[in-house]
Amino acid sequence: MSLFAFVRELCRDGDVTPDATRTDECRATGAASTSATAISGQAGAKASAENFPVALRFLPRRYRGHLAAVYGFARSADDMGDAAAAGERLDLLDELEADLGRLYRMISWADVPDVPGGEGATGESLGSVDGGIPSGGDPGSRNAGGSYGGYPGAVDADGSPPRLAVVRALAPAVVACAIPALPFHDLIAANRQDQVVSRYPTYRDLLDYCRLSANPVGRIVLHIFGAATPEREALSDQVCTALQLAEHWQDVAEDLRAGRIYLPLEDMDRFGCTERDLAAPGAAPRVRALIAFEERRARELLDAGAPIVGTLRGAARAAVAGYVAGGRAALAAIAASGHDVLRATPRPGTARVAMELVRAYATGR
Repeated sequence: MSLFAFVRELCRDGDVTPDATRTDECRATGAASTSATAISGQAGAKASAENFPVALRFLPRRYRGHLAAVYGFARSADDMGDAAAAGERLDLLDELEADLGRLYRMISWADVPDVPGGEGATGESLGSVDGGIPSGGDPGSRNAGGSYGGYPGAVDADGSPPRLAVVRALAPAVVACAIPALPFHDLIAANRQDQVVSRYPTYRDLLDYCRLSANPVGRIVLHIFGAATPEREALSDQVCTALQLAEHWQDVAEDLRAGRIYLPLEDMDRFGCTERDLAAPGAAPRVRALIAFEERRARELLDAGAPIVGTLRGAARAAVAGYVAGGRAALAAIAASGHDVLRATPRPGTARVAMELVRAYATGR
């Protein structure tokens, strides 16, 4: 569901099935529900213990802490949308979003400094950027001075602090890096969409989903490094969408078992593929041709966004180069499998990721 998908593959586990407590009852008592507490607690623990891949594990501690907090939140949203009991998922996502609203309401934005060119910049002053703190408002607002409308439970009338530890853990990153609320809300929206949408008629429909499920994390990462500009965000969106597509193409069989197909139906029709073909133990030639087409398309998108690496320096350059490297290595693994993603999930080796990292960092793309 997010740009941290490559990290998540290292720590897959079973479904989270804590005893449920009704969300509305918990809101009435001012407490987090049992399910939300359990799921977010597990996500936070995994984030704290996680060994980030390649370049990320060598980042300065302040960056690792912020990234771990964001990963914990993204993982919580994913687990609430995937691992919780089906009847609970939307309520849990509402609860997570309400807690996010509490976080943004409790922060005094007058005390948050402007974020000038950080370590990720190549020398230019970044100043305020589109999607950051609106004039006269805060990062939780779409409009200056207004409340963040359109999100269930986003405003907590009593002004109470967040109830979930994984949301409270975001506070240092949100304050230090002036991270806007919209990317976090979009991640939750992606998981809501997963509850009601299981097929994507067109490639454009799938890209719209990636705009919610993947692109927000890249934008958050840029804020963490003080490197968010409209130009970089546009390049980051291409990289993040490509990473999300690569994960979908790796996980065709797993997604089908979960009742979802991310391959655009228009592309399946073009190559003569059916859902029965995707359920086979191995990929038929027409399925391989379809996956080859999608793999090339994701590679082109990744290559188009990769020049973002050359606009960065220091830790930011290393981190973003690591993401680009992970995407290229994943797509290479798909190609090396003969585009048979049904027989086994193609995963890249560490050596290939390291090689791609060195190349991306050195060339700046």
